Amino acid sequence: MTETTTYDVRTLALQVQLPGFHGTALPDDYRALLAEGLGGICYFGSNTAGGPDSTRALSAAIAAANPLAVIAVDEEGGDVSRLHTLEPSPVLGAAALGGASDLRLTEAVGRWIGHELADVGITLDLAPVADVNCNPANPVIGTRSFGTRADDVAAHVSAWTRGLQATGVCACAKHFPGHGDTATDSHLALPRIDVDAATLAARELVPFAGVVQAGIASVMTSHIVVPAIDPDRPATLSPAVLRLLREDLGFDGVIVSDALDMAGASAETGIPEAAVLALAAGCDLLCIGPDKPAPLVEEIREAVVRAVDDGRLPLERLAEAAARVRVLSVLASEVDLAVPDERWQAEAAAFAMTVDGELPDLTGAEVVSVDTVANIAVGEVAWGITPDHRVDPEAPAVPDGVPLVVQVRDAGRRPELLAFLRSLAEAGRTAVVVEWGWPAAYDVGLARISTRGSSAPGVAAVTELLREAGWTR
Repeated sequence: MTETTTYDVRTLALQVQLPGFHGTALPDDYRALLAEGLGGICYFGSNTAGGPDSTRALSAAIAAANPLAVIAVDEEGGDVSRLHTLEPSPVLGAAALGGASDLRLTEAVGRWIGHELADVGITLDLAPVADVNCNPANPVIGTRSFGTRADDVAAHVSAWTRGLQATGVCACAKHFPGHGDTATDSHLALPRIDVDAATLAARELVPFAGVVQAGIASVMTSHIVVPAIDPDRPATLSPAVLRLLREDLGFDGVIVSDALDMAGASAETGIPEAAVLALAAGCDLLCIGPDKPAPLVEEIREAVVRAVDDGRLPLERLAEAAARVRVLSVLASEVDLAVPDERWQAEAAAFAMTVDGELPDLTGAEVVSVDTVANIAVGEVAWGITPDHRVDPEAPAVPDGVPLVVQVRDAGRRPELLAFLRSLAEAGRTAVVVEWGWPAAYDVGLARISTRGSSAPGVAAVTELLREAGWTR
């Protein structure tokens, strides 16, 4: 290797960063960082709030400042969307697709999303979720997962990836080595998966192995501890866990860290040091998190440069990471680029739904949405049927004298929601529950429709079912 100057190291330390800033316009300080070689920008809700034309213009400004910059976003469909925040996503999410069990549809949904992203200049989608949601109390995965069986999840994440990457947009499977068997949100704390290596290989790793074989461009790490592999460090900071991805699964693409501002990664060390540790462990592209000021990017750069100077981070490792980021791309395949029509998706949504109990007569019913706080990954997005009333489950006030359609999310792990629903049944109210979250088993004495996540096709399917029971609007 030829001698590398301090300036080169400083450039490399920028090329591996993927921060996010606030707003629909490119700030001047970020424009300058991009011109110096900043690896890319990750969009969040504030960046896309202006709609497609605004997002397209922002992407053009980023590309003008740095043509090699990655432009990334979390666009999973269903419950997690950054392009559709004012109305439910136009495409089914993972849990509904898994319930529909139609791999052609799953691939077509991936294509749909890829076309939307390419149209506004986005080059990397931080999706699909490859986690096997084997813990129904999981507070952060839930309907973002394709299901509870490893082989089924593997088939769907591979199909979704093929569809997305056929449009020229890179996919990123997450959250390696698997976030499905946790009851803790890594945005807020450090979860653990206490399973042996054999269980990990037979369950969590199966979808990642499948999507690597499907040619996925990148894989995102998780901030979880897997004691069977490394009892001391979360996966993002663990060389042992990331060797599993490189050597055992044979992945040679870009390893993207989950957001380093999350407590599971940086609560003890701070973000700049977490960035150094993630690079040393084997991450290539560092997701920093939303709404970060440019000085933080500079702090991370200086921490990385110091780590190289001190010998804590080999220059070869940093250069390897930056080289992978610079070539983060896929070639569009010669495939049918048709996207799923609304009827196909609505039929699939209806197939994926389950109905427990007999729906009552809903003539004259009013729709009530029970307020629930979404996890950080999902964010505040539109969900379900537009309600007539919104209520607080701890101080509910619902209209008297009419049947009710009560919309909830993840009631199975929210005692206050279950108590509210049981109170309606005990009061003899005519009501049906529409569960838009993970379809956990719970009995509150009311008929229940489980949807496997909110989306426009899901809303259409639920609406048709309610109308069959007499509801009109």
